[in-house]
Amino acid sequence: MTTLVAARRLVGLPDDESGAGWLEVDGDRIVAAGRGTPTRTPDVALEDGVLAPGLIDAQINGAFSVDFADAGPDEVRDVAERMLSTGVTSMVPTFITATVEQLVEQVTRYDDARRVSNAAGSATRLLPAHVEGPFLSPRRRGAHRESLLVDPTPERIAPLIELGDAVSYVTLAPERDGALAAIAAFVSAGIRVAVGHSDATDDQVRRAADAGATLVTHLYNAQSPFHHRAPGVVGAALTDPRLTVGMIVDGHHVEPAAVRLAFTSAAGRVMLVTDAVAALGMPPGVYELGGDQLEVIAGSPPLRADGTIAGADEPLDANLGHAVGFGVDLVDAIRAATRTPADALGLADLGRIEPGVRADLVLLGDDLRARTTWLAGRQVWSTGGTMHEGPGATVASGQL
Repeated sequence: MTTLVAARRLVGLPDDESGAGWLEVDGDRIVAAGRGTPTRTPDVALEDGVLAPGLIDAQINGAFSVDFADAGPDEVRDVAERMLSTGVTSMVPTFITATVEQLVEQVTRYDDARRVSNAAGSATRLLPAHVEGPFLSPRRRGAHRESLLVDPTPERIAPLIELGDAVSYVTLAPERDGALAAIAAFVSAGIRVAVGHSDATDDQVRRAADAGATLVTHLYNAQSPFHHRAPGVVGAALTDPRLTVGMIVDGHHVEPAAVRLAFTSAAGRVMLVTDAVAALGMPPGVYELGGDQLEVIAGSPPLRADGTIAGADEPLDANLGHAVGFGVDLVDAIRAATRTPADALGLADLGRIEPGVRADLVLLGDDLRARTTWLAGRQVWSTGGTMHEGPGATVASGQL
């Protein structure tokens, strides 16, 4: 038996519009969807808020006091369950610079935990890992330990390639010795490559794209900036249509004008990411990122002892609100947190509202914060904290 859901405001259909719409769910899949009013009485009627595909966070280091770098299976599962409260239905945990041996151990431990959690269901879908380092530029290292940064030689990248489908993508600096060959090797093995923590010229970035790189890690941050005679990583990212650009829109990492510039220059290629650390969802205090301590003070992003910004503590639904508040169109902002990351990661059955895709959905309030989350056709979280086994219930206010 199918469930028909109607929403006064729906975003995520192929028309890239925002307005009344409907969808029909059978099991864990959307089987039909359209604009306007359905021809029969809906089983679920959402009279306010914005119904959208479940959000996809393609870069997150940790949350709720947990750093993925040293998390056990119970901690990984706990984060996956609690992330539903932010509207995130799929996420890519990030592992920052360590020795290659340590990264292999961390990713292997996480991959075992993610498979168990995904099999159990009812929690944010855990995607293969993002390895951010150690093949980064010392000049643009950000919060990464300089002593651990190395060139991506065949011997160093081989253990990461052997991880296979445990890795979604690797971030590296294309100007490092051996980087172009490493990019080609990763891509040949089915692992995507992002340009990041890089002091590269725009020409070096374009050559990285020629070699197969398809992503840019946290646009503007920890990369050579734009200059009219030296466009750098930023210039290449904004103008090369082959690159999907991640961006942290938390009100601290990127100024509003630069956010608008990215959405205009790289239309359809911007991917909102949190780059969140263990402080997400937690009060101010001291937390860890890759073994280093960070301090979070109310109103400021996480900082290392030397004052360097180290990740963020805002969830993805809050990033949506900032983007729209900065002047980004609502549909463009939601696409940047749904369809764009899905496409960038090769996830054709996520991030959109179309027949055949997974019924991962979020109801956003007027402030664009998550109010209800559905995973694979089941309501798994709401502002009331209720967990439901069924596909939903008829409502008039948008609250489930």
